Amino acid sequence: MARTRANSGKKKTQANRKHTSRRLFGAVLLLIALTVALWLITPTHEDYHAPVDQAEVLAGLEIPMLRDGDVLVLHTGFALVYNETHEQADWVAYELTKEEVYGIYDRSDNFRADPSISTGSASLADYRSSGYDRGHLIPAADLKWSTEALSDSFYLSNMSPQQPEFNRGIWSKLEAVVRQFAATEGSVHVVTGPVLADGPYERIGDNGVSIPKFYFKVVLDYQEPILKAIGFILPNAGSNQPLTSFATSVDRVEHITGIDFFPQLPDDLERQLEARFDIDAWVMKEFQASSSERELYHQQEPSEATQAAVQSKNGSPASIITGILVELKHEVTLFAFSLLSSLIDR
Repeated sequence: MARTRANSGKKKTQANRKHTSRRLFGAVLLLIALTVALWLITPTHEDYHAPVDQAEVLAGLEIPMLRDGDVLVLHTGFALVYNETHEQADWVAYELTKEEVYGIYDRSDNFRADPSISTGSASLADYRSSGYDRGHLIPAADLKWSTEALSDSFYLSNMSPQQPEFNRGIWSKLEAVVRQFAATEGSVHVVTGPVLADGPYERIGDNGVSIPKFYFKVVLDYQEPILKAIGFILPNAGSNQPLTSFATSVDRVEHITGIDFFPQLPDDLERQLEARFDIDAWVMKEFQASSSERELYHQQEPSEATQAAVQSKNGSPASIITGILVELKHEVTLFAFSLLSSLIDR
């Protein structure tokens, strides 16, 4: 009888061990499933706690689709593709941020040929006594955040022959409005240049610099909460018309110029943003900031942009929930690794 009791106790112990093992196995499976789910629906712990001033955009989002034979030329703060036939850039592309429009450096007006152009850029002599301004494509005022960037903006690869009343009038106004876009939205992606698809053209200088009939700008706001894009086509002439009368869709600018803008966007989003524009979604006023206002902006600690990012990141219910899930994922992952290590040691 004692042997029977011992056998019975042994069987109960084995049954309890099996039951415990099953429960432990089930708990491990549940833990693994929870960990996988959290990894799929939340950012990593490192990404979530990354510095708030890191740009969460695609690198080089402003660069148009390069065509056969295009050579991408990089300068401080902007990129361009040079058109040797017309002795000027097909386009100049850059990202413009709020911090950059509050730049504090002064322009130097050191116009010069661009040594980066292997075939040779236009020269100062081409513009001399022509009656046309050496019109900036990326304006110097967008590059006041760096003395090197400012200097690079005076390469003649960044110039195009513009009527004085155009360059100093409505084109200058549009440039200031784009700076306001950046100040309002935090960051915008800009592509600008001459329209070189409607020749033939009159030319100036020994190098035969073409005189464009029209110029364009396209602007992409890739910042939440509202993603949007807008284009502008302006004749190379003075105008008293409001800038809104020259606004259009990016699709139309693509059709006129033959340039494919923002190709790095997901296809569906690119089609959606480029097909339409809403003038009311943009702050159509010229950016203005005095020297003292610029200095004050850079003295603020933390900056307004950083404060806004922190508030956006931490203030909404969705952000709070995301933060909780990220921390939960972090703790669950650590516990899972600890449990797996202990099971292996057994």
